Amino acid sequence: MFWDYKYLLFVMLPGLLIGLWAQMKLHSAFGKYSQVPVESGLTGAQAARRILDNAGLNDVPVEEVEGQLTDHYDPTKRALFLSSENYNGNSIAAVGVAAHESGHALQHQAAYAMLNLRMALVPITQFASTIYGGILLLGWIMGMMKVMLPIIIVVFAIITLFQLITLPVEYDASSRAKEQLFRLGLVREDERAGVAKVLDAAALTYVAALVGSLLTLLYYISASRSRN
Repeated sequence: MFWDYKYLLFVMLPGLLIGLWAQMKLHSAFGKYSQVPVESGLTGAQAARRILDNAGLNDVPVEEVEGQLTDHYDPTKRALFLSSENYNGNSIAAVGVAAHESGHALQHQAAYAMLNLRMALVPITQFASTIYGGILLLGWIMGMMKVMLPIIIVVFAIITLFQLITLPVEYDASSRAKEQLFRLGLVREDERAGVAKVLDAAALTYVAALVGSLLTLLYYISASRSRN
């Protein structure tokens, strides 16, 4: 499959281009609005703390982690982690990203169904991601792709399902973030557009991941049918 022109032309190339486009949009938006301070002067950590406390989530810590755009909410630890730039920064980008991660904490508090489903799928998705490469390589080396294809399809279907569920979770977190930022007066009316551009650009990376997964899954399904 590694030399199959259909895989290269209809899966790898489109997936790569879409992924690069999404990353360019994200870095462009983040780079621009990380240079624009919010009028309130709040840092990302302070904005997140305001949102969490207002929701009664005083026991959810906001911690600093290394790396760039490593921000995330860990539902197993019930803790919010912000990269140093967003933890300490008082830019539109920093506050927007911090609010987005706070949105995941609000989802957790509200028992948001899609987040719960995503959490339930994490172990099996991690397992599927771990064995996927090995199964693909084994089938190729041993010339057993016809036998392995059904297994590969099931494994990649799990990965694709996880990506599909992740998309509404991320968009909902951004929606909650925007609502809280504006409702609590943490950003001004004229700062709304900047927050929206940063969060929308971040969401595009999840769209790109889903498209790439779908293209790969469809390719494997097509390959399986052609071999029967």
